[in-house]
Amino acid sequence: MASRPKTAARGAKNGTENGTKNGTKGGAKKALAKAAAPLADKLSHIDQRGEAHMVDVSAKPQTERVAVAEGKIIMQAETLDMVIAGNALKGDVLGAARLAGIMAAKRTHSLIPLCHPLPITKVTIEINPEHTLPGFEVQATVKVTGQTGVEMEALTAVSVALLTIYDMVKAVERGMRIEGIRVLEKSGGRSGHYRAET
Repeated sequence: MASRPKTAARGAKNGTENGTKNGTKGGAKKALAKAAAPLADKLSHIDQRGEAHMVDVSAKPQTERVAVAEGKIIMQAETLDMVIAGNALKGDVLGAARLAGIMAAKRTHSLIPLCHPLPITKVTIEINPEHTLPGFEVQATVKVTGQTGVEMEALTAVSVALLTIYDMVKAVERGMRIEGIRVLEKSGGRSGHYRAET
């Protein structure tokens, strides 16, 4: 009979601990929502409760939007010369990278969770050797007539093109570095024109 008070006391203790934990979780959630509220107006993918959501663009007008992104891959001079000469074991490195970038731009919405599927009208991938790096500079231009911009599509195209170059050449050099991926320019939409500083 003496064990019953202990059991009751243990239950009361557990109830207090659970209540404290639940209260802490609830307090943390409220604190997050309070902190996120001022950002909700600036970060369109964050709502007033601090939760991620897909932006409703249905009320926006259809306008022409263009985004340009760039990046580079740095390698040894010998590796650069090999790729330029077309002597890579896997074949046409730059051709494969160009196609990969175009495909990536079209599939961005399936890779980045909150991106909208867009009817892209044009994707251009430029890959230029740069001996001063040494390596390659990649630039992607993406165009759409739609209700949201294509910055993410341009960034994804550049990223995948650079990764494809790495994949095609890694048997020769694994120390290559991918750097400087950024939006270089965008136009169209409510925010207007943007050009990155050089």
